Amino acid sequence: MKKMLFFAVLVLATMAIPLSAAAAEGGVDLVGTWAGALELPGSELEMIFHIASEGDDLWSGTVDVPAQGAVGIPISQVSNQDGVVAFDVSLISGIYSGEFNPDGTALEGVWEQSGMQIPMTLKRTLAEFTGPNRPQEPQPPYPYREVEVRYPNREAGIELAGTLTLPEGDGPFPVVILISGSGPQDRNEELMGHKPFLVLADYLTRRGIAVLRYDERGVGESTGDFASATTLDFTGDALSGVDFLKTRPEIDPARIGLIGHSEGGLVAPMAANASSDVAFIVLMAGPAVNGEEIAYLQIDLLLRASGAPEEVIAEQKAMQEALLVIAKNVDDVDQAVEEMRNVMLAPFAELSEEEVAALGDLETAIMMQIDQLLSPWYQFFMTYDPLPALTEVDCPVLAINGSKDLQVPADPNLRLIEEALAKGGNENYTILELQDLNHLFQTAAIGLPDEYYLIEETIAPAALEAMGDWLVKVAGVK
Repeated sequence: MKKMLFFAVLVLATMAIPLSAAAAEGGVDLVGTWAGALELPGSELEMIFHIASEGDDLWSGTVDVPAQGAVGIPISQVSNQDGVVAFDVSLISGIYSGEFNPDGTALEGVWEQSGMQIPMTLKRTLAEFTGPNRPQEPQPPYPYREVEVRYPNREAGIELAGTLTLPEGDGPFPVVILISGSGPQDRNEELMGHKPFLVLADYLTRRGIAVLRYDERGVGESTGDFASATTLDFTGDALSGVDFLKTRPEIDPARIGLIGHSEGGLVAPMAANASSDVAFIVLMAGPAVNGEEIAYLQIDLLLRASGAPEEVIAEQKAMQEALLVIAKNVDDVDQAVEEMRNVMLAPFAELSEEEVAALGDLETAIMMQIDQLLSPWYQFFMTYDPLPALTEVDCPVLAINGSKDLQVPADPNLRLIEEALAKGGNENYTILELQDLNHLFQTAAIGLPDEYYLIEETIAPAALEAMGDWLVKVAGVK
C-alpha cells in the first residue's frame, strides 16, 4: 500500500514555472542553488532550491527533496522585501523565509508547512542532485532476452503494454506476472527512486524463470483510465496477461504464476480463483484484512515509529475513524464531502485567520484526501475482505512479509493468510516473515516510508532468494 492518509509532508511534482520577483536587495544575487536541511526528530530532510533568472524581474525556481524522490517542485513566488527573502512553494503549502548573512553566502530562516515552523539555513552550493545510488539496478547487456509486448484486456476495451524477459536457452519456460501495489504504477513499480520490479525480473530471469511486468492501465504505454478502476479491474488486467502468455511459444502454459506486491497481494488470489491457468502465486506483503483495518494499523504503527505522543496518535485515530464512518455510508455525495471537510477542519477551529492562512492552501489539501476517500478504488478497498478468496486458493502459495513493514504489518496479515489457506484445505503453502525488512523488502532501521528513498538497496537478497528458491522448486526449473 502506498496510499496513506494524514502523513503527506511533501507532494511530488516535476514541472518548473516562471515567476516574478523583486531584484535582490543590497546587491546580493538570488540566482543559484541553495541547499539546507530540516532538523526533524531523529533525522534530517535535505531541501535544494534552484533559482534562475529569466530576465528583468522574471525568475524561475524549483525545489528538490532527495530523500522523498521529489525533483523539480515549482516555486510559485520569490520575494525579497525589507531584507527578507521568501520562497513560496504553494503546491505543497510551504514557504521558506530568511535573511542573508553579511557576506551573502547563506540565508538564515524558517520553513513553514502544516502548522510547523522549522529553522533552516540555506547555503549556496555548486552541488547538483544527480539521483540516488541504486547498485542493484541491472545494466545492459543482459544475459537473457527482453521483448516489448502489447496485449488486450478485451472485456475492458484497453491495451496493456509491458516487458517480457526470457531466459537464455530453449523453452518453454515457466513464467510469473508481476502485479504492483496501490497507486498508478509503471512496469518497474517505480517509486522513491527505486525500480523493484526491474530488479526482481532481472533476478528471476537469470534463474530460469520468464517474467512479464506491465504498465498499469492508464500508466506509461498502457491505455485505459486508472482513476476509475478498482482492485477487481486490476484483477482482470492480470488475467489478460495470463491469456496473453498462453499464446507465446516460449512459455509453458502449465507453469504460469503470479507475484503480487501489497495490493497486488489482493489481486493474485482473486485471479488464481478465477482461472485454472494460474499454477502458483507469491504474496509480497499481501493484506489479509480489509482496507479500513489496514488504515488503522498504518496510522498507529507509523505514528509510533515516528515518535508521536499518545495524545496525537489518539487524535489521528479518532479523525481516521470519523472519516471512514462517513466514507462507508455515503448516500449523498455532497453531504459526505461537507461532513468530511468539517471533520478535517475541526483541529484548526481555534486558530486565528492569520494562523490558518500561514498553513497555505488547506482547502486543496483537504479536498485531495476527500477525493481519495470517495474514489471507486478506496470504496472497494475499504470494505473488501481478502480471507474468503484466500480460503479458496488451491494452488501453491508463498506468502512473505518483512518484520519491519509498517504499512501491511506481518502480524496479523501472515497469521491470517496461513489460517485461511489451512481452513480451505490447501496443503502446499509457505509462510515467511523476513527479519528487518520493510514494506518494500529493503533492510531497514525502522521501517518508515521516509527511509525508502535513503536506503540504497532495492530488494534485500534474502527476499530475492526466498522467492527464487521457492519458484525454482514449485515451477520445476531445470
